Amino acid sequence: MRVLVTGASGLLGGDVARALAARGDDVTVLQRRPSGLRLREVLGDITELDSLTRAVDGCDAVVHLAAKVNVTGSWEDYRRINVDGTEALLQACLGADVRRMVFVSSPSVAHAGRSLVGAGSGRADPERARGHYARSKAMAEQRALAADARGELAVVAVRPHIVWGPGDTQLVERIGRRARSGRLPVIGSGAPLVDTIYIDNAVDALVAALDRCDDARGQSLVVTNGEPRPIGEILAGWARATGAPAPTRHVPAVLARWAGSGVDAVTALRERLGHDLTSDPPITRFLAEQLSTAHWFDQRRTRQVLGWAPRVSLDEGFARMRRHYAHHPLT
Repeated sequence: MRVLVTGASGLLGGDVARALAARGDDVTVLQRRPSGLRLREVLGDITELDSLTRAVDGCDAVVHLAAKVNVTGSWEDYRRINVDGTEALLQACLGADVRRMVFVSSPSVAHAGRSLVGAGSGRADPERARGHYARSKAMAEQRALAADARGELAVVAVRPHIVWGPGDTQLVERIGRRARSGRLPVIGSGAPLVDTIYIDNAVDALVAALDRCDDARGQSLVVTNGEPRPIGEILAGWARATGAPAPTRHVPAVLARWAGSGVDAVTALRERLGHDLTSDPPITRFLAEQLSTAHWFDQRRTRQVLGWAPRVSLDEGFARMRRHYAHHPLT
């Protein structure tokens, strides 16, 4: 296929683009800065229709990963990139007769703050989603699936849950640096079970979704390793893999949520006053909830629909990370 991958400068997007190219697909990538992937590249913004028109020209399919994923920032930024950007991409796809789209979403679009135990995907709900990121992704997923419902193109929404692997600067290396400096507490007991997905498995799932898009169209599918572990064990595994000590200090979950709510209130005030919101706070209400409640999902329907199963276990993933950071230590 001729495939456009947006957001290829990120860990998951870059690996998806490489995997598609390695199997012989003709891959184009779109991002604001050069990716270094040695693929056909269009530099531009996800909200610019001209850039998108050039990027989708001649393509059969799109894997859409580009998004604002930070925990801070103004609602306007999240809406512009995640919602308006998706809408602009859909319009570009219609103009170029693109037939398939894999929309990369998040389980947070259907999460209202309570524990999820053996849950299904659930329906994206912007009204109940927690925080700017989840709300904007829920809105974007709704728009993408609405295009499928209208018969304009085949769309499947895939929601990877906590993607991690070697070289992950957004999650693993932040965890490692915080653990090394003693700034990584465990929220609550650390016992709630949480699903994650190793990077190679997430790539395989997105490629499978692209290949099965016509059969899976109109559906939202959560993808994980299917190996829920206590969140304290996962944090310890990531920290040790980077060469940092496992966290031992615990903060009560109620206290963390109160603190997160306070940070959220200050952030909202700063947003209204027009202050810079580029730095990540130590805690938010959303993060406190994510780190103190169970989140694991029933994977039977996902694996059946996609014809996919993880090939790298969590334990093997931790081992691969230890080998990586033994040769590429954090600075």
